[in-house]
Amino acid sequence: MIVRMAEKEDLEQVNLLRRQVNDLHVAGKPEVFKPGFSDELRQYINVIWADPEQWIAVAEADGAVRGFAVLHHIHRPENPFMYERDFLDIDEFCVDEAWHRQGIATAMIDFIREFAAAHGFHRLELNMWEFNREALAFYEAAGFATFRRYMEMFI
Repeated sequence: MIVRMAEKEDLEQVNLLRRQVNDLHVAGKPEVFKPGFSDELRQYINVIWADPEQWIAVAEADGAVRGFAVLHHIHRPENPFMYERDFLDIDEFCVDEAWHRQGIATAMIDFIREFAAAHGFHRLELNMWEFNREALAFYEAAGFATFRRYMEMFI
């Protein structure tokens, strides 16, 4: 397995995994996420690709993309309430369902940490949906800690 930055030719395979993520989100929060994988959603990978503040990392095994992560440089200037924040956000993260528990996610996090350090980032952030307990367990095992929580109440 190799973890590397994506090439343009990888984007179609990345979209296959993005579809898995979308389906998982639809199943977990159907009142929030739209079912299907529309043309607009498929084409959004090109918006990410063209953005100089975003990168796509992929894990390749057996000649195919088995995992991916969208990395996004976030800069928040200082304001009256908060200090300046500059960090690398893991905006999307997925390992092919058929390849879970084979070390791919861990290798990807290691790659992302090295990439972040090499680019002068001192902080990684990500957000996830509470229903995805498997992802939460992995992220905690990988060293992430909850520092903020969104809550909801239905009326």
